[in-house]
Amino acid sequence: MSPAEIQNSPSGTLWYGARRFAAGATAAGVSTPAMRVAIQGEPGAFSHEAALKFDADAAIAPYSLSADVFAALDEGQVDVAVIPIENSLAGSVLEHFDLLLKYDVRVEREELLRIRHNLIAVPGTKMREIERVYSHPIALAQCRRFFATHPEMEAMAFYDTAGSVKHLMEQQDRHTAAIASQRAAEVYGAEILQADLQDNRENYTRFFLVKRSADVVQATDANKISIAFSVENRPGSLVAALNALSELGTNLTKIESRPVQGRPWEYVFYVDCQISSAAEGTAALGEHCAMVKELGRYREAQKPEEAK
Repeated sequence: MSPAEIQNSPSGTLWYGARRFAAGATAAGVSTPAMRVAIQGEPGAFSHEAALKFDADAAIAPYSLSADVFAALDEGQVDVAVIPIENSLAGSVLEHFDLLLKYDVRVEREELLRIRHNLIAVPGTKMREIERVYSHPIALAQCRRFFATHPEMEAMAFYDTAGSVKHLMEQQDRHTAAIASQRAAEVYGAEILQADLQDNRENYTRFFLVKRSADVVQATDANKISIAFSVENRPGSLVAALNALSELGTNLTKIESRPVQGRPWEYVFYVDCQISSAAEGTAALGEHCAMVKELGRYREAQKPEEAK
């Protein structure tokens, strides 16, 4: 990543990856601010890669915690947030459901990113030199076959995939490698020693592009809706709510439950449904639910062409 691609925002947050920024100009000489995108994780994380799928000119603002990502969006420090919501192998990112409910935000778009893990090291490092491999525990777990064929390498848990690349480049340790994305290698000037370490090729993460509710532009061709709701504490209430969704002609594709903080044994349910019309509503849930919040309606993401 060249110095020209790193800018300081007024708040002091580092912005990465923008080809256009408020201080820059288009070919016509007119200033064109980049979309400011908050992600959780270090620059080069898979969320960074997903953000650039939404907008290749985005200015990326990395935050350590997901709660900080949503707070920055809520306070107007960024225009949007890009968050992982579900991995096809590891399952849902449960904290993000809670944050979508807590803040006055909505999902505007979704994307599928194929997750490709790479063995990354300090340039010039040889495979025979590597003794330790750092990465996020989920990434390590998705590369078990690689470690089985390289018993001389010890898998070491780290807080972030891209963060592990940042760490090894700071240390310049040729006995250490990391597992992360291709973009992480590019961001920190590291070298990919082996690509596609993942055990399962069908490894995808769904990412949401989230905006403040007032800023969302409703997709006219939306065919999917995400909803959060809680039900009355009486027999059959959940079944009644799901039947109401069924009667609307929706196709339930996902359901998740999360405990209500401070109210033991009470739950909020999160559902994704395919819809036949962008105008379909959730009013039918009202008579069966204590709370209903539409989290967004958007066009369902398709698998990337390269992986079909």
